[in-house]
Amino acid sequence: MYRKNTLACVRGLALLLLLCSNVAFAQRGAADINVNGQYVMAARAGQVGRVAALLDGGAQVNSRDRNGDSPLNMAAAKGNEAMAEVLLKAGADVNLANLAGVTPLMGASFSGKPELVRKLLAAGARIEPLDRVKKNAATYAAGTGCTECLADLVKAGTPINARLENDLTLLMWAAAYGHEATVRLLLAQGAERGLKDARGKTAAEMAREGNHLALAQLLEQP
Repeated sequence: MYRKNTLACVRGLALLLLLCSNVAFAQRGAADINVNGQYVMAARAGQVGRVAALLDGGAQVNSRDRNGDSPLNMAAAKGNEAMAEVLLKAGADVNLANLAGVTPLMGASFSGKPELVRKLLAAGARIEPLDRVKKNAATYAAGTGCTECLADLVKAGTPINARLENDLTLLMWAAAYGHEATVRLLLAQGAERGLKDARGKTAAEMAREGNHLALAQLLEQP
């Protein structure tokens, strides 16, 4: 009986030690997550100070998540200018696209942050890339009505009357979503009102379909 009790105690102690070691390993593993993984998670959460600290600690500035988004891409899409500034100073690749082909410049244009668009352009962001659905940064700016963003993209060399997927132009994108200020900017820069998309529709017709009647009348003027 004594021997059985002793063996039971020994086995119980061994099991306890094993459990404790597993817990300690799990805790250590959580604390020792790859620095790049911690960095990406901090960027996703918008933790600017934490991101800066992790970069100082050796995190790779162009690390990416499973969607291919770099921290700069995340910051641009969320319009987080403070985060983007830290990342740009650390040498983040301004043209690194995610798996969908979306670049930081596209994200900044979509989030409607003209100052961020300017910073990305100054850092060497390219205006030509197209994402998976054949949209470029200017398309995002026109579609969301970020007139200042679009002005900077045009200044950087984006063609006013470029025909993209389905022969859509920037004027058509802005008109379809009812962005009058953006439409006026494009017209002032030489956008052609009479161009038609692959369906044969003009910017004015798209504005009318969207019930943007005043805008449609503006576009129908000679």
